[in-house]
Amino acid sequence: GFEVVEAGDGDAAVACVTDEQPDLVLLDLMLPKRNGLDVLGFIRGTSALPVILLTARGDEADRVRGLEAGADDYLTKPFEPKELSARIRALLRRSRSAGTDDGGQMTFGELEVSPEQGVVTLRGDQVHLTKTEFKLLVELASGPGKVFSRETLLEKVWGYDYFGDGRLVDVHVRRLRTKIEPDPADPRYVVTVRGLGYKLVP
Repeated sequence: GFEVVEAGDGDAAVACVTDEQPDLVLLDLMLPKRNGLDVLGFIRGTSALPVILLTARGDEADRVRGLEAGADDYLTKPFEPKELSARIRALLRRSRSAGTDDGGQMTFGELEVSPEQGVVTLRGDQVHLTKTEFKLLVELASGPGKVFSRETLLEKVWGYDYFGDGRLVDVHVRRLRTKIEPDPADPRYVVTVRGLGYKLVP
């Protein structure tokens, strides 16, 4: 049910993203001419387009690098087509709903979150988040002081709970902190509750 445009190498992928304006990118890390991380860097430099990485089994370091570079999700090869389809649909649903959530502006010190407008500001300056980072922040902001487990965040933010990976949440929290925290190493807003998950400090 998807309309698919293929790109055989990294240069073609960059041209495809620019020309075709896709709803989602399924990106292999191992590409000729320009590797997947370079393509991902180009995408993140120009848009918040949802990206799912494809990685070989055992390449955990590449997987984490990809997530830290801005990928929304990943799949390890080999995988079942049904799982790929489910992840694509979940990410597209989440992408379309980002910025259209109910609720008005929420203020946490110098951090302001406006779910309806899809805008986050810190000390009056707009913070540029990917759609996944925005959805994660809005979910945490929906219950200030409440602890959200990784499983709950996977279900609420990524849209599935039976094949998710808690590291996905951890990496996105780290990315979010680099953008909203005065000192990401000593977070003021998104705090880790050891053994339980994360919470947004009111």
